Amino acid sequence: MKIIETHPNAPDALLLMDELSEDLESITGNSGKNSFNLNDVCVPRSLFVVAYNENGEAIGCGAIRPINEDIAEVKRMFARTKAMGVGTEILRYLEIQAQKLGYSVLWLETRLINKRAVSFYEKRGYHRIPNYGKYVNNLEAVCFEKNII
Repeated sequence: MKIIETHPNAPDALLLMDELSEDLESITGNSGKNSFNLNDVCVPRSLFVVAYNENGEAIGCGAIRPINEDIAEVKRMFARTKAMGVGTEILRYLEIQAQKLGYSVLWLETRLINKRAVSFYEKRGYHRIPNYGKYVNNLEAVCFEKNII
């Protein structure tokens, strides 16, 4: 697998994010599109990545955006194939790059009903925190944090 930093408007990025939105809509009833702004990952200390398999096919994506000097938020995590370790590799890449960009903590939000995602993050060392930002008082949301230093 190869992970490439790219612009979120790149064709493969847009295709994967559309698939993610369809996936989220089927699981949660919400595509998640309102929780992501392409411009948020085009600022300093942010990035968007696409993972490719050995055949050059786009198989997953993810991003980080700054929340403050120490905290970045993981956004648009998606793997087409759920059992091949694609999501784990993308998340690990984002964690390493976040460290290099000077962050010490990663935050993220998913929906409680998305049990696969909740389990995925918990198994990778993320722990629940009080809902932050626009997710405060949203009973469907669950927020996570991981210290990366």
